[in-house]
Amino acid sequence: MEILKERIRKEGKIKEGNVLKVDSFLNHQMDIELFSEIGKEFKRRFEGAEINKILTIEASGIGIACVAAQSFHVPVVFAKKTQTKNIAGDVHTTKVQSYTHGRIYDIIVAKEFLGEGDKVLLIDDFLANGKALEGLIDLVEKSGAELVGAGIVIEKGFQAGGDALRGRGIRLESLAIVESMDEKTGRIVFRGDAANK
Repeated sequence: MEILKERIRKEGKIKEGNVLKVDSFLNHQMDIELFSEIGKEFKRRFEGAEINKILTIEASGIGIACVAAQSFHVPVVFAKKTQTKNIAGDVHTTKVQSYTHGRIYDIIVAKEFLGEGDKVLLIDDFLANGKALEGLIDLVEKSGAELVGAGIVIEKGFQAGGDALRGRGIRLESLAIVESMDEKTGRIVFRGDAANK
């Protein structure tokens, strides 16, 4: 998705530890017009797939998932990282290790919002080591719902998450796959770039 790649090249900041900051348009300040194009692209890529629910994880995935859901005309459920008084009754829960925050979270979805008969598309902003997606997949499996696939805005292709998930047979659609990035020069190379060939 060229419009997304251009924004990453223009506004993305590479930080120590293979961190790509895109908080000016993706996961802090949000460009809703770009999100709308992202949603349309996910809809195009999953055209013909039966999907009745989108699942994401708080917090960065929520905005993208909500805008994408407009293209699919389905509700969004997000896994919470803490149990609250608002979630009463039975829940599906699993543990997720956050690459960005370097800690382990319990993530929770109320059973009333995810279960048998649901055909679920996962949506998230980033895929690095794949732990967040693995946690969401675990919730889908525990619930008895069917996993249709996962839509990722930015995948770090040089980290193992994407390949591991594809190796499990998960349908994974990443809109921009970063093959390499250089903190010193600020250069970002995407899978499929002419510079890669």
